Amino acid sequence: MITFTPLAGAARSSSLSPLSYLLQIDDVRVLLDCGSPDWCPELGENDGEFYWETYCTALRDVAPTVDLVLLSHGDLAHSGLYPYAYSRWNLKAPTYTTLPVQAMARIAATEDVEGIRDEEDVGDVLTEEPSTPEPLSEGPRLKDKQRGKYVATLQEVQEAFDAVNTLRYSQPTHLQGPHVGLTITPFNAGHTLGGTIWKIRSPSSGTIMYAVNMNHMKERHLDGTVLMRGSAGGIFEPLARPDLLITDAERANVIISRRKERDLALIDTITSTLSSRSSLLLPCDASTRVLELLVLLDQHWSFSRLRYPICFLTRTGSEMLTFVRSMMEWLGGTVSKEDVGEENPNQRQNSKRKRGDEGDDDALGALALRFKHLEFFPNPQALLERYSSKDPKLILAVPASLSHGPSRHLFSEFAAVPDNVVLLTQRGEEHTLGRALFDRWNNSQRGDDRWDKGRIGSNIMMDGVMKLKINTKVPLQGAELEDYLQKEREAKEKVAAQQAVMARQRRMLEADEDDSDSESDDSEADDEDEKSDKALDNDWNMDGDEGLTKQLLSYDIYLKGNVSKATSFFKSAGGQTQRFRMFPYVERKRRVDEYGETIDVATWLRKGKILEEEAESDEAKAKKREADEEAKVVKEPPSKFISSEIEIQPACRLLFVDMEGLNDGRAVKHIVPKINPRKMIIVHASDSATNALIESCADIRAMTKDIYAPGIAESIQIGQQTNTFSISISDELLASVRMSRFEDNEIGYVKGRVVAHATSTVPTLEPALSSPITSHSTNQVVARGRTLGSRPPVNIPNSTMIGELKLTALKSRLASVGVQAELIGEGVLVCGAAAKRGPTTDRLGESVAVRKTGKGHVELEGNVSEVYYIVRKEIYNLHALVAA
Repeated sequence: MITFTPLAGAARSSSLSPLSYLLQIDDVRVLLDCGSPDWCPELGENDGEFYWETYCTALRDVAPTVDLVLLSHGDLAHSGLYPYAYSRWNLKAPTYTTLPVQAMARIAATEDVEGIRDEEDVGDVLTEEPSTPEPLSEGPRLKDKQRGKYVATLQEVQEAFDAVNTLRYSQPTHLQGPHVGLTITPFNAGHTLGGTIWKIRSPSSGTIMYAVNMNHMKERHLDGTVLMRGSAGGIFEPLARPDLLITDAERANVIISRRKERDLALIDTITSTLSSRSSLLLPCDASTRVLELLVLLDQHWSFSRLRYPICFLTRTGSEMLTFVRSMMEWLGGTVSKEDVGEENPNQRQNSKRKRGDEGDDDALGALALRFKHLEFFPNPQALLERYSSKDPKLILAVPASLSHGPSRHLFSEFAAVPDNVVLLTQRGEEHTLGRALFDRWNNSQRGDDRWDKGRIGSNIMMDGVMKLKINTKVPLQGAELEDYLQKEREAKEKVAAQQAVMARQRRMLEADEDDSDSESDDSEADDEDEKSDKALDNDWNMDGDEGLTKQLLSYDIYLKGNVSKATSFFKSAGGQTQRFRMFPYVERKRRVDEYGETIDVATWLRKGKILEEEAESDEAKAKKREADEEAKVVKEPPSKFISSEIEIQPACRLLFVDMEGLNDGRAVKHIVPKINPRKMIIVHASDSATNALIESCADIRAMTKDIYAPGIAESIQIGQQTNTFSISISDELLASVRMSRFEDNEIGYVKGRVVAHATSTVPTLEPALSSPITSHSTNQVVARGRTLGSRPPVNIPNSTMIGELKLTALKSRLASVGVQAELIGEGVLVCGAAAKRGPTTDRLGESVAVRKTGKGHVELEGNVSEVYYIVRKEIYNLHALVAA
């Protein structure tokens, strides 16, 4: 059973961005996309609550239970919230996408995170009492739910996308673990670099295809979607006829103009504006659709030999182009096939030789993606330092929604200059300045010139008064700076005092330990002194038995024992022999064990101490290197975030040219019926667009009528009438079954009875026992009625053909065996001589027609001939034949 729940971007919804859906296949929960809304809208709150809270709350609740995540595009609308959910909401499920989507999503999220954190304090730590001093305007950190904006840190973005698994196009992946049995395969969707159509194959639920934001048109840097690469203008065979299709209908009621007309309008506007010594502001995204604009502009600059600068305001633009140049196999269109520019072939060869000496610039994409007219700037201040505001130039600035960042700051100054042009290429998200400008332009057009009527509109002159909220980050000055530094000093002194107290306590504890050790040492010393005194007494006293007198013995080295007791072998005439003291010598004996020598533990302890000292020295060196690197980095001065509301009187011109690269209504209504799914779910569409696609499908007789359009948090179930049971097949029955191959499965017909055993909770299917009485009586009846010498009648088993005949597949198989076939109508395939044009002398001169008359019904019409049997054999081979 399949359960589908839109978390955001549902059908019949006014807010179409972001996209995120929960798909449950039996017990496996799959998250399709994880987009983020625009965190800096013009209308920040709705009824006291941010409008994205419903989506974020739902995603936070389901994130720990998700088993699989699939990302389809690398923009913020599809992948922007994944880093935050991965780091903060425990979305640790295995995530799959293509390599370009992983890189483009990382770049888009990095640009968005840096832009917002440069203007607002969204907080990093979910605590209310900071332990370190903070700038005055930051104030206490709020809890996660109260903050309202879910913006990850740069480190979280890197860690999240490092954990993503990458796949190639048409690479089936058989999943293991809790989602064993599922097979996922990515296919080219167009629209963005690496954009993906996901095909999910389940053994119990069939084939599910998730296809949103597609583009069938070939562009300058991308090929169209793989869906339209089928033979004779049909659908790509592996994606045809899925059991469930999940697709968007955002533009089902939109007709856009031809690509040639849109490119011409864009280029003419840019050229005429720059020629009149004015400038253009072109808001764009950071990673995906900006590539098409850059290729188009570079081609025009090279062909027309323009000398005006193309300025790209972004922090990640250089990194993005470096990656794209290394992923030329993912590109299409004209970029991967030829160079553009004014150079002749001889000059081009010379330039290639020159670039070959420079390193990797001679790669395949070095010429087509060189963008020699493009300059990067991290912020508007850097742009003004290089070019004056009066110099004509084309400025590309992120983001496309103008909700924050360089594009918003530039617009506040750019719009007030007469003859400047603000050129929109995307409509922007709801509640943003970009969408407000688009609505203003679209409402000013005549009825037939609006963007969804298939024509190019004209630019308009902006007037009136606009109020903009500008967020900036400024360094602290004067009393604020002194107050901050005073707090910082107090905090450091407090930390130092705490460390001093801890050090004093540690020294006191060590002193106590030393005192206890010294007491034990003193007692041991006293015992030794007592022993020494006794030895001295023995040395000074004479042995009373020998009657010797007491005499004083002097010596320099202390010797234990009574030395006066010793006698000498040699006798002297005068009495006792004089004795002389000798230096003491202690013979050291080597201690050995069973293996020859005992281990010297002290040596190993000394060696371990040396190793520890070396490790400590390496750690100290590493800390010193880190300290040196931190010292080299310019420390950001204390700053604060301020928000101001300004009024501007726009005097510039405004024009919209659609460069989003998405299918319009004509393409959607043409492609979906060709896919011909058994069931379909519509997402990411307004109410009018949803109705337009449903009405279009209703007019097609062969199109399914099971079409669903769920709303936000509305769950729909597909296949709930199907009941599944677990059963075990006995070895005896399994050995008697004849299996037939069908796609990735083996199918066989079984007949038996279900038996429940006391030793197992799963019932067993065993062979059915035939009644001997019935069999005997039947044989008697047959024996009476048959003719003498005839064979007994045998019941022919019933056969069942499993599968669905696809005439395109049958045509391909017949061509491989030498039978020509041609589709002459809807559901009719003519095979043999009639399919050939002109006279033929082929021995297969007969013709056969294969006709699909309904679901599961195939008619084979023609004379009995060799062609007939060949066609019938191939039809059988396309099915699984199961005999009862």
